[in-house]
Amino acid sequence: MYAIVEIQGQQFKAEAGKKLFVHHIQDAEAGATVEFEKVLLIDQDGNITVGLPTVEGAKVVCEIVSPLVKGDKVLVFHKKRRKGYRKLKGHRQQFTELTIKEVVA
Repeated sequence: MYAIVEIQGQQFKAEAGKKLFVHHIQDAEAGATVEFEKVLLIDQDGNITVGLPTVEGAKVVCEIVSPLVKGDKVLVFHKKRRKGYRKLKGHRQQFTELTIKEVVA
């Protein structure tokens, strides 16, 4: 059984026992339980339910493993040839690590 759930503007495939890295959730504490109710689709052993726009009464229950995880560093390099213009910037995205406890349909 799995569900497609929307978390902070992004869609994720949620199955019980899996880990998700979502955009940083403000005021999150490790060990806290979070419920997401924007479930867009549910698959129960081949029986697919599509929401209009969401499935009524469905939710995904998650536990916060780590409230702040930094992603890999991304380097952004700008250059204009023959002008002596070079600029290098770095960025590390902040994520929250979740473990999916159950999908309630």
